[in-house]
Amino acid sequence: MTYIDYRHRVEFGEDEYRAISEHCAKRGIDWFASPWDTEAVAFLEKFDVPAHKVASASLTDDELLRALRATGRTIILSTGMSTPKQIRHAVEVLGSDNILLCHATSTYPAKAEELNLRVINTLQAEYPNVPIGYSGHETGLQTTLAAVALGAAFVERHITLDRAMWGSDQAASVEPQGLQRLVRDIRIIEESLGDGVKKVYESELGPMKKLRRVAGVVAESESADREPAAV
Repeated sequence: MTYIDYRHRVEFGEDEYRAISEHCAKRGIDWFASPWDTEAVAFLEKFDVPAHKVASASLTDDELLRALRATGRTIILSTGMSTPKQIRHAVEVLGSDNILLCHATSTYPAKAEELNLRVINTLQAEYPNVPIGYSGHETGLQTTLAAVALGAAFVERHITLDRAMWGSDQAASVEPQGLQRLVRDIRIIEESLGDGVKKVYESELGPMKKLRRVAGVVAESESADREPAAV
């Protein structure tokens, strides 16, 4: 089957999108999609979606990017199969005021050794005012959780009812139970990262009294412009 035949077989029409929109409205869920041409942008605009997603394959389509920018909506840009120069150009076309960037590797499923999660930090350094997220196409959940620990501001994973179903993306998708575990573990990681300020927690005072053999003495400064005394 050619790719275009595959797309025609799996693509929804307006009736299906209207059903999705109505269902999401009842559930209080925001939804959006990835338009692949300017006609699709106009189609999605009829549903007043809150954002548009640019698939990695469309990152170099300036006409599409300009049409998306003209909507004034938030744009989520996936960066798979793209060079740093291509990403910079796409950001210039879209503008950096209302976009989010997704680090991604565009193979389905992607190999662990090709995920290169540290690119998240590379993008954070180059685009300090743009939220950087992660779009994962790998099997399993561990590496997506690692992306969160590295600082991904949001994550995207494909979901399916059954990974054994027909379709090109099934192997790179997670089933509902997997998505629930992923969300649970992301929330735990977010909570555990903390604020980076070292402190002694109240819960540590009991173990400190019981286990510490030699009490240290720290004289803290009384003025904000004085350095703390050494231990």
